[in-house]
Amino acid sequence: MLKSRLITAFILIPLVIAALFWLPLSGFAITTIAICMLAAWEWGQLAGMATRQQRVWLALLCGLLLAAMLFTLPSYSHDAHQPQLESSLWAALGWWVVALFLVLFYPASAALWRGSRPLRLLFGVLTIVPFFCGMIALRQYHYDIDHFAGAWWLLFVMLLVWGADSGAYMFGRLFGKHKLAPKVSPGKTWEGFFGGLLSSAIIAWLFALLAPLTVAPGTLIACAVVATLASVLGDLTESMFKREAGIKDSGNLIPGHGGILDRIDSLTAAVPVFACLLLLVFHTL
Repeated sequence: MLKSRLITAFILIPLVIAALFWLPLSGFAITTIAICMLAAWEWGQLAGMATRQQRVWLALLCGLLLAAMLFTLPSYSHDAHQPQLESSLWAALGWWVVALFLVLFYPASAALWRGSRPLRLLFGVLTIVPFFCGMIALRQYHYDIDHFAGAWWLLFVMLLVWGADSGAYMFGRLFGKHKLAPKVSPGKTWEGFFGGLLSSAIIAWLFALLAPLTVAPGTLIACAVVATLASVLGDLTESMFKREAGIKDSGNLIPGHGGILDRIDSLTAAVPVFACLLLLVFHTL
């Protein structure tokens, strides 16, 4: 299992970085929509959709919604203060606050949504749509001036998440004794959690020194810390929904890694939260 995970990671990470820097904005948007459609397909299972046909329709509706949002955006926007993006990013901030309470009080909190498919679908919308908007808002920023400015910001967030995941895994394996959220994800520990934060902090510091990020250090640190914490919450939230659905992985599209949601669960929280803080709260960039 570990060998297949490493091989897949060594293949996927360069592809992701290449997509960030080499795809034109339209190609990047289409690729992101495709990823979100696959995520919606897998979310259908978490929402209780048993048939393939229902999940196909959910994925198609997701793609149509995101495409419609994309076509209503002006080309190469210089800010995130477009109604579609701004409302989605604020909604993401609200949703992840709600998700925090759902995770903290699980399994008692599941009584509020366990029997409601519409509510579980709404949770999926609040997870996938703001993720798409955060990706687009960051990638297109100052695109007409510097095609790579937004790519650096997205790479920064992704490195934070990858660092937190890798650090949590290593520190958890070496020192993990105290369970972080045993009722949601028994394998995660507090030692792994703090190890992940440390790894992300080191990556953020190094990246800020080497990459062209023109933001005040205090703002960058605040956004990075909150985004890293959000990434952990995104992982725990998907684990909670999978536990309720009685499944181990959201899918099997990626060898050794499970499904698309299993790979982007942390990013679905980190990207929109980071974008909201950076673009809307601190009004930077």
